[in-house]
Amino acid sequence: MLMAIRSYVQQHGRASLSDIALHVRRDPEAVRGMLAHWVGKGMMQRHVGAPACAKASGCGGCACDPAQFESYEWTGSTP
Repeated sequence: MLMAIRSYVQQHGRASLSDIALHVRRDPEAVRGMLAHWVGKGMMQRHVGAPACAKASGCGGCACDPAQFESYEWTGSTP
């Protein structure tokens, strides 16, 4: 599973948590733990952004998926 996640992020350069979870068919919370492995090794960097509705007027209870605004970027070497 760790290798599948690594390969996916390497191929895309940067991917959202929800896209990675969809790719490996796992819950985003479970995938986040696996991504922490690569972040801890210095091979990936975690980025968190705010949805457009929160930037414009503060989040008024929109139905945004927080996993869409958390992304991971491959920063390690590519084999």
